[in-house]
Amino acid sequence: MKRIIDPKSLIVSDLHQIMLGAISPRPIAFVSTVNSKGVQNLAPYSFFNAFSSNPPIIVFSSNRRVEGNTTKDTLHNIMESMECVVNVVSHSIVRQMMLCSVDFPSDVSEFSVSGLTPTKASIVKAPMVKESPVSMECKVKEIITLGDGGGAGHLIICNVVCIHLEEDVLDENGRIDPHKIDLMGRMGRAFYVRASGDAVMAMPQSQQLPIVTYPNLPEHVRKSELLTANDIAYLAGLKSWPTLSEAMQLAMEIKEYKNLEQRERTIGKLHQLAKSFFNVKEYDKAVAVLATI
Repeated sequence: MKRIIDPKSLIVSDLHQIMLGAISPRPIAFVSTVNSKGVQNLAPYSFFNAFSSNPPIIVFSSNRRVEGNTTKDTLHNIMESMECVVNVVSHSIVRQMMLCSVDFPSDVSEFSVSGLTPTKASIVKAPMVKESPVSMECKVKEIITLGDGGGAGHLIICNVVCIHLEEDVLDENGRIDPHKIDLMGRMGRAFYVRASGDAVMAMPQSQQLPIVTYPNLPEHVRKSELLTANDIAYLAGLKSWPTLSEAMQLAMEIKEYKNLEQRERTIGKLHQLAKSFFNVKEYDKAVAVLATI
């Protein structure tokens, strides 16, 4: 049973936690800026994402503090310079990133208190974080103020003008490897997620028609008590459903199917076998077995 909540009925701090707990994990923008006195600032923001590739636009929000309703140094510095660098956060620097979330005085640089290394950017005056695997130099296009109360955001719309990318995080095709870049994501309260290992999964899906779709699956698949919703959705996303002759040819090459007596090849038994293949990500075998029914 779902609880129904009117956002206006909650105090801001409680609403904030519900939103952060539900809208997660979120990527982290580790934003570096510099003020007019030359003091370098570094702060993490998880109200952040990419919004356009052409032009390359990323957006993060610097929210007013709930306690005290004050604004942050990052916002002040960007309003002065209309520049920043957005660095990504890998697992190797997550604890240093957390140090930078402490509310230090404006004349204290988070680079010095965290032990991170500022390096010169190519275009903007703000420094990059040497230890970050990707740094994006940005010219700020616009700042949109969403409110004047505690918790209200300032959307900072950034045009990426230069990207610095560590070669070590690339695969053999020059694309970023999620296991090598080892990024961190923000969740609710004090929880984070590490986007590597078993947390990362490849889920290819054709974006072009035709695909099978749910209504065109066999009834025994749609009403299966063993297959999960994800299993069935995988089948619905196939380019086509095998014919019986195609399925039988494939199934007879599967030892577990071939070893079954004809009388044992019941819907229940074959669904159990298909589910065992889904569990170990042998999807082609699962499809072949189900299509023999």
